[in-house]
Amino acid sequence: MPNIIPSEHLCNRYYEVSDFCYFCMETVFITKNGHVDLVIMSNEVYEIFCGRYGLYHLLDEATEAEKAGDFMEYDKFLALLQKEMA
Repeated sequence: MPNIIPSEHLCNRYYEVSDFCYFCMETVFITKNGHVDLVIMSNEVYEIFCGRYGLYHLLDEATEAEKAGDFMEYDKFLALLQKEMA
C-alpha cells in the first residue's frame, strides 16, 4: 500500500516523515493539489534502487549481446581470464 501524504504534511512534520522513510525503508508520495508531485525516500533506499537499475541495465546489455551472437563460450572466456591474470 503506497504511503501518500499532502505537501503541507511534509512542511509541518518533516522529521516524522524522514523518520518513517529511514525506519520503514519505504518511499513516500507527496501530493500537491490532490495529485502526486514528488516521491521521497531515504538515501539507503535510493542507493538500492540505483544498484538495481545498474544491474538491470547490464542484464539488458547482456541479453542484447546474446541475441546478436556477440558472446564467448565460458571455457574460452575462463582461459582468457586466467591468461590475463597470470
